[in-house]
Amino acid sequence: MAMERIELGDAEIIRVTEWQGSFAPAVRIVPGLAESAWHRAGADHYDPVDGSYLGALQTWVVRTGGRTVVVDTGVGDDRERPATPMFHHRKGRFLDLLAEAGIRPEDVDTVVNTHLHADHVGWNTRRHDGRWVPTFPNAVYHLPAADLAFFDPAAHQDAAHTTADPAADPARRAEWDQVFTDSIAPVLSAGQAAPWSGTRTIGPGLVLEQAPGHTPGSSVLRLSSGGRRAVFVGDLLHSPVQLAHPACNSCFCLDRAQAAASRLRILHQAADQGELVIPAHFAGPGAAHVERTGSGFAPRWTRWTR
Repeated sequence: MAMERIELGDAEIIRVTEWQGSFAPAVRIVPGLAESAWHRAGADHYDPVDGSYLGALQTWVVRTGGRTVVVDTGVGDDRERPATPMFHHRKGRFLDLLAEAGIRPEDVDTVVNTHLHADHVGWNTRRHDGRWVPTFPNAVYHLPAADLAFFDPAAHQDAAHTTADPAADPARRAEWDQVFTDSIAPVLSAGQAAPWSGTRTIGPGLVLEQAPGHTPGSSVLRLSSGGRRAVFVGDLLHSPVQLAHPACNSCFCLDRAQAAASRLRILHQAADQGELVIPAHFAGPGAAHVERTGSGFAPRWTRWTR
């Protein structure tokens, strides 16, 4: 677990890594790609010895214009996640890492969940006196309205528009329901949630924009400061192989055609505007500027400082 930072214009971006390592066979994470494509991903992202995908669970903290913004909140501790063993009853140092960066939970005024999967909402809440309460008591939590509707156990929506009906997998559905119960519902009950759709400006130089497909409400956060730009893309990308092959989706994408269209749109804009692309799960350098090459994109990696 580590903490790194970078300056972008007048903003500071802090990278808080809960975990980094081998997650699963690479060919399962981005199906349909030949193994040779993974060999070109680089040693930070692929282990050629056992063919595993190398990734990270991480949160981004943005300090800009007097604001402290937390982008995605990782897995969280003490969660019931039996369908995902590496998330189940996890114990980590997330709050300690924030403290080492000089950030107290009460200092955070804005939380962004790019989407509502388990590894992006876990530290929305913490256990206190036997119940789940918001980890960041003074923050507004910006939650995609489409994901709230889709994942809410009280309103299981028809998933016919997706490539995989969640109700067809009882274990998956049960875990999604548990995630909503312990990581989303307490924020709603506390009156700290701000559901949104379309686009939303959440502060100077901070704009949320829908990029659906991975989930119905998947989104990106754009940051502009001092003439420089970045885009936090959540799970729009899981691996650099998707830069070279942007039509390829992760196995977690619900609407594959929509996810691929969102990915291409965001990457083209990033190339045009010189945005630093910051995905949720890239190991190694973690972020890159991109430029077009053939039918895909090539990364120019950014280095962080400790």
